[in-house]
Amino acid sequence: MENRPQRILTVCLGNICRSPIAHGLLIHHAENLGLSVEIDSAGTISNHAGSLPDPRSIDIMIRNNHDISSQRSRIIKREDFEYYDLILAMDKSNYVDLCSLAENDAQKSKITLVLPHGGEVPDPYFGGDSGFESVYKMLDEAIPVWLNQGAG
Repeated sequence: MENRPQRILTVCLGNICRSPIAHGLLIHHAENLGLSVEIDSAGTISNHAGSLPDPRSIDIMIRNNHDISSQRSRIIKREDFEYYDLILAMDKSNYVDLCSLAENDAQKSKITLVLPHGGEVPDPYFGGDSGFESVYKMLDEAIPVWLNQGAG
């Protein structure tokens, strides 16, 4: 059996709000748990490709002692479905988009919503700072669950 870190990809629409926060929290919690994981994030649209995370995402993470300023937005690639072991979608719309891009059942089986019980992480882009705070809290609670379910 191959001995390598579990590879996890977080995905939202533009890869500037929710998935960068999830990406940063996965790194943080994996380090705290002593897990070996490889983390990245992507978007289902290319509008922000190459961009930094939204300043409000960076701000909420800095306020909670996490730095995501080195992340850059990118669009999901076909190869991601083979490379990553787990693909965490932020909402049902992104889940459906990801499933439509997957080429087979094995790839589709890697895709799931990040929140339990079909919950969705709302897109805070058009809202105020409180939306980013809510997203941070939701993801900070959900991420350790994923890591404790077998990552590392």
